[in-house]
Amino acid sequence: MKDMWYYPPKIDTDIPFLLENERVMFPPAEKSRGSIVAIGGNLSPGMLLSAYEQGIFPWYSAGEPILWHSPDPRFVIFPENLHISTSMRKIFKKKQFDVHFDRDFAGVIKSCASIHRPRQDGTWITDGMIAAYIKLHELGFAHSAESYVDGELTGGCYGVKIGHVFFGESMFAKVSNASKAAFLTLARFLFDQGVAFIDSQVHTAYIESLGGQHIKRADYLKLLRTTLALSVSPREENRGIWAY
Repeated sequence: MKDMWYYPPKIDTDIPFLLENERVMFPPAEKSRGSIVAIGGNLSPGMLLSAYEQGIFPWYSAGEPILWHSPDPRFVIFPENLHISTSMRKIFKKKQFDVHFDRDFAGVIKSCASIHRPRQDGTWITDGMIAAYIKLHELGFAHSAESYVDGELTGGCYGVKIGHVFFGESMFAKVSNASKAAFLTLARFLFDQGVAFIDSQVHTAYIESLGGQHIKRADYLKLLRTTLALSVSPREENRGIWAY
């Protein structure tokens, strides 16, 4: 019963806009009694990168303060578990979609925010979130994968890459299998580049069908720290590898 009275700590509202090379410490995620680790703060580049590096991400609705989450368990995809179905292999063989990276990051995140999703009322991708992740994209940390048909954007996904970890955020599809084609192409590319795992944050049947699995938060945080420590640099200095 005592957990019912647990209130996540509030982050100092005086924290300034943090640049991409500045960091702030969040309350330890492993000590949180629930998914929400902290409340407040801002969406500046340094704060977002600080959160991801500590196993935390923002997830809230318009009109709410920023809620910083670290769910237990966590949902991830490891390279050896990535699943490409027979039907998707046929789609790739037929070249049904032209898949590219980082050609229209803004278009992808805005489409993720506006696409209708069954059983969901509104979106958590607020205008503030859109602006914040576009800034991360401009700094070389956030990336998108897009599926095109006859030059039209039909689906895609986006997320944040720090070192050898990719943190998936959201995806959308206007045409069946468009988001799946974008995500699977991106996942194969990332794993070929040495990414240790893709963090999908919370369970969805969609990601489970592609190879996602639960791991305990404590195991996830340990894996995250180990992986980031092995990374040469947290920033994508050479963005040429994304010219796909």
